[in-house]
Amino acid sequence: MKKKILYVGLDVHKNTIDVAVATSRSNGTVLSHGKIDSTLDALNKLIKKMKDRDVELRFVYEAGPCGY
Repeated sequence: MKKKILYVGLDVHKNTIDVAVATSRSNGTVLSHGKIDSTLDALNKLIKKMKDRDVELRFVYEAGPCGY
């Protein structure tokens, strides 16, 4: 069985990360998942919350002027 792909967009700031989510079947629809703290602990909690056997997570983030 083919896994569903969940695209997780991260707009990273100094203190927060804005999270958006889209599926491979969303026809361009992107949903805001809200903000999380800009810490590894908060990111790990987000991953655990979204993790599912039938879902493959793919993360993307907005590149800033520093070239990240």
